[in-house]
Amino acid sequence: MDFGNILVNAFGELISPTTAAYALAALGLAVHFGYSGLLNFGQAGFMAVGAYGYAISTLSFNAPLPVAVLVALLSSVVFAIVLGIPTLRLRADYLAIVTIAAAEIIRYIVTTNGLTDITGSANGLAAFEGGFYGLNPFPPGTYHIGPLGMNERDFWIRIVGWTVVIIACLVVWLLMRSPWGRVLKGIREDENAVRSLGKNVYAYKMQALVIGGVLGSLAGIIFTLPRGAVQPANYATELTFFLYTCLLLGGMATVLGPVIGAMIFWVVLSLTQGLLYGAIEVGAITFLSNSQAGQLRYILVGVALMLLMVFRPQGVLGNKKELAFA
Repeated sequence: MDFGNILVNAFGELISPTTAAYALAALGLAVHFGYSGLLNFGQAGFMAVGAYGYAISTLSFNAPLPVAVLVALLSSVVFAIVLGIPTLRLRADYLAIVTIAAAEIIRYIVTTNGLTDITGSANGLAAFEGGFYGLNPFPPGTYHIGPLGMNERDFWIRIVGWTVVIIACLVVWLLMRSPWGRVLKGIREDENAVRSLGKNVYAYKMQALVIGGVLGSLAGIIFTLPRGAVQPANYATELTFFLYTCLLLGGMATVLGPVIGAMIFWVVLSLTQGLLYGAIEVGAITFLSNSQAGQLRYILVGVALMLLMVFRPQGVLGNKKELAFA
C-alpha cells in the first residue's frame, strides 16, 4: 500500500476545482439556510442552471466567456425569482419539498429528448471550455503545488476556482456584517418580530435566495469546466445532500465553514478510498470489491457526520448560538 500516493491524492482533493465548486455551492446554502433560515434542498438545480446556461450560450450562440458567464448568472436569478415567488411564504418543511421538486424539474427538462439539439439530453454537452482555457496565461508545462504536479490547464482552473471562492467569501462576510445581513439573521431567528419592525421579510428572503443561487450557479460553472462536459446525472438530489454535509461539517452560519467543510468532505473521501483500495490490493481486505469499497466510503463519511452531530452539532467552525433557530 503506497501511503505517500494516498496522501498526495488527498492533498489534490484539498485544492481541487471540485472542492472549490462544492465550497461555493455550500456557501450559497449558508446564505440560504445558515443566515436566512431558508431550507433550500434545490441547490443542485442552481448548479445545473449555471452549468447549462454557460454551456448552451457558448455552443449554441458562440457567446464569449464574459457573456456566457453573465447569461448563466442571469439564468440563476430568473430561476430564483420564479422559484421564490410562490414558495417563500411556505414553512421550512414545505419549502424543502418544493425546492427538491424544482431541482428535479430542471434536471428532467434538460434530459428531454425534444431538446437534444440544445441540451444534449441524457448525454449532455461537451467541448465548451475552449474560451475559458484560451485565457490561460500559463505556458504549457508541469506546475507544482506542494507535492502535487499538474499541467497548465489544471493549474489555471485551480487558480480561478479558488480565487472566486475567496472573493465570494469576502462578499458574503461583508454582507452579513451589514445592516442587511443583520436583518437576515433576525428573520432566521423570528421573522414575525422582524416583520413587526416594518421590514419586508418576503423581499429579504427573495434577495437571499437570489444571492445564494448565484453562488450555486458559479459553482456549477467551476464544477463542469475541468470535466469539459455537463451531464444531467451530475446534478441529482444527492448533490444537494453532499453540499449540506459540507455545510454541517464546517458550520451553518459561518463564512469559512462551508469551505472547510468541503475540504474535509473530499479529503476524507479520498483517504478512505485510497486506504480501502490499498487494503484490497494487498489482500488485507478480501470480502469487498473495489465497487463495494467505493460505496463504503460514503457510509464511513455518513457515520462521521452522525458522530459530529452528536458531539459537535455546530460544526467545526460554528458555535452553539447558531443552533438556537434550529
